Amino acid sequence: MPSIKDVAVLAGVGVGTVSRVINNHPSVKPETKEKVISAIQQLNYVPNQVARNFKMQKSKMVALLLPSIWHPFFSELAYYIEDALDSEGFKLILCNSGGKPDKELYYFDMLKQNKVAGIIGITYNDIEDRVDTDIPIISIDRHFGKEVTCVTSDNYEGGRMAVKELVKAGAKKLAYLGTTSTVASEVQLRKQGFIDEAQGQGIQYQIFEENADNFDDEPFFEAIFKNENHHDGVFANSDLLAAQYIDKAKSYGINVPEDVKVIGYDGIQDNKLFHPILSTIRQPVEEMARIAVKLLLQKIEGEELEQDTYRIAVIFREGETT
Repeated sequence: MPSIKDVAVLAGVGVGTVSRVINNHPSVKPETKEKVISAIQQLNYVPNQVARNFKMQKSKMVALLLPSIWHPFFSELAYYIEDALDSEGFKLILCNSGGKPDKELYYFDMLKQNKVAGIIGITYNDIEDRVDTDIPIISIDRHFGKEVTCVTSDNYEGGRMAVKELVKAGAKKLAYLGTTSTVASEVQLRKQGFIDEAQGQGIQYQIFEENADNFDDEPFFEAIFKNENHHDGVFANSDLLAAQYIDKAKSYGINVPEDVKVIGYDGIQDNKLFHPILSTIRQPVEEMARIAVKLLLQKIEGEELEQDTYRIAVIFREGETT
């Protein structure tokens, strides 16, 4: 791969002159600029954008830290974040941590050294004390307790909405299914909204939860289906967990929605070819992504944000499971 020195040698000029041409500096003579451009084209030289940004102390790179790119919600979020950044002249660095705390910390250290302009991050690990807020950061769903603004959907209202819709569909005994993490996040408000609405309506309910790190679907669902207090309405705190429930229910001779109404949370199932189409609390993914980018760019410019947390309204999307 040719370097800036190779361009300088071929054009018969100094490295500094090549740099000034690349950065469109007005002091370069037209004939010199022509030689440099010709050398760049002959060598197919591509300027190192990261190095240039570092030298100028103004990066146009933003990092997105995700637990998993395979999860449809995270993939959709990444798509809209990249699109929003691109429209503002920024490029995206995608960091897929696999949900591993050591890997997340590695990425934070790497990003600090490489002088990215800012970070949009999703993490459910206990790494708060190691996160350096010298770089502007916007968090999705998680509160760090530092100067990190959080963008999230209205999880609490989503939990309440799920109860209302299950009751409207005829359910009288409800169950909440959830996976949890070791750190507090906005996701936990889905359960609290569910509980408050069920209690407010005098609806009988049960809670089934498991830590995501130790989740084993066989004993988890066995405990649910063999429970004597049978339920006829289920709210799962993610669409994937709802889909797992529906799949396991078949093996126990339970039909959805005839025997049990099911509502998920996320709204990741957009393709109508999949059946049954899940009834779900739909997160406003595109709006969350674009607001996160907008807020991050404001922080990069040194602006003070009006709120610590930006909660965006959710909607109920009816499918075939209620």
